[in-house]
Amino acid sequence: MKTYFKRHIDSYLRSWKKEANRKPLLIRGARQVGKSSSVRNLGKSFKYFIEINLEKQQDITLLFGENINIKSICSKLSAIYNTPIIVGETLVFIDEIQESKRVMTSLRYFYEDFPELHVIAAGSLLEFAMNELPSFGVGRIRSLYMYPFSFDEFLLAQGLSIQLDFKQSVDYNQALPDALHKQMISQIRTFYLVGGMPEAVVKWINTNDFAKCARVHNDILDTYQDDFSKYKTRISPLVLKSVLRSVVQQSGTKFTYAKVGNYNTETIKVALELLMLAGLLIPVVHTDANGLPLGAEINLKYRKFLFLDIGLMQALLGIQASDILLVDEIELVNKGGLSEVFAGLELLKYGDCFKKAEIYYWQRMQRNAQAEVDYVITRNGKIIPVEVKANVSGSMQSIYKFIETKNSEFGYRLSLENFSNYPNIRVAPLYAISNINKQDMY
Repeated sequence: MKTYFKRHIDSYLRSWKKEANRKPLLIRGARQVGKSSSVRNLGKSFKYFIEINLEKQQDITLLFGENINIKSICSKLSAIYNTPIIVGETLVFIDEIQESKRVMTSLRYFYEDFPELHVIAAGSLLEFAMNELPSFGVGRIRSLYMYPFSFDEFLLAQGLSIQLDFKQSVDYNQALPDALHKQMISQIRTFYLVGGMPEAVVKWINTNDFAKCARVHNDILDTYQDDFSKYKTRISPLVLKSVLRSVVQQSGTKFTYAKVGNYNTETIKVALELLMLAGLLIPVVHTDANGLPLGAEINLKYRKFLFLDIGLMQALLGIQASDILLVDEIELVNKGGLSEVFAGLELLKYGDCFKKAEIYYWQRMQRNAQAEVDYVITRNGKIIPVEVKANVSGSMQSIYKFIETKNSEFGYRLSLENFSNYPNIRVAPLYAISNINKQDMY
């Protein structure tokens, strides 16, 4: 039996299980981020568990005919899988649900006709199928978004729960003991190379071999690129590969179409949209950040992109283990946008799983203005600038300019320094991004 490593999503799934007015749950995320494993783990807390894989068992879709009768369908499923379907005791999991639009459309009827039953669905390239069903399950299905392992999950998977708890117990007024601080920096270096894809994390835990993890990364990238032909569009897979590689190469900077290659802007835009639908790219959009919500003042002409996983990213860039393990801390933070991407992904992973990812950055739009802040976040109704910096000797003019012009109380600087603070600036190490979600950090 495969070992299951705890995920942040587990607590959300347990809460959903206990809800009285529960909706069918649709788990959304890129391929191979661990969706099915998390549902199977939840299934262990039920007396009965039925897993239906529509990719392997396409004949099941025949049950969902023109006249949908959910309780009749459940009765037939019970017989087919020789498993009782009992309210409160059975979890029904429909995997690879994108294989049948009819089943996807029918998911809403579980809520309308059999709301007491626990039902979860998931799938690969799910967003493409949903894009063709614009009114899919509005108000009757709850979406839950999933990403690769966060850094905290990576620590837990290695059995470092005590270190994790201690790390989470401190804030910018209390530095970590130097020995633990150095251990966390070492773990950050490892995570940059291993990343958060579950298969790579398991490979690292079992072998401690970066080369074997790299082979996993290459296999996953091959799978993603094989999927390009399934995107149901005439755009060439070669274009998608070129755009994806260019996005990774431009990490940490505003995306520039001219750097992609000999493709027109419209073709590149289509490729970007498809890659975002597949969950491989997450846009970081410029916001004026004059008030909430941040999305009310965006400028889509100014976008950066986060690639799904930092381990896959370094594989695409051809970064070697020595490039991460042997450089000093300042060079590590400044290396090719890796730390900025890591920080952005971490901010997303510790957010609300029930909300679609939204992340923003800010720069001054005045002529000859140089100020730019890597991320702008909101916590407890406050707008907070976040910058990724190598060390304090680097200029913090941009974040101070933001604080001044937007009347923010303070900002965060993420680096590989220990916890500390400066006037209006709270310093959190890159390994402690989850800490800034805590109430006592405000």
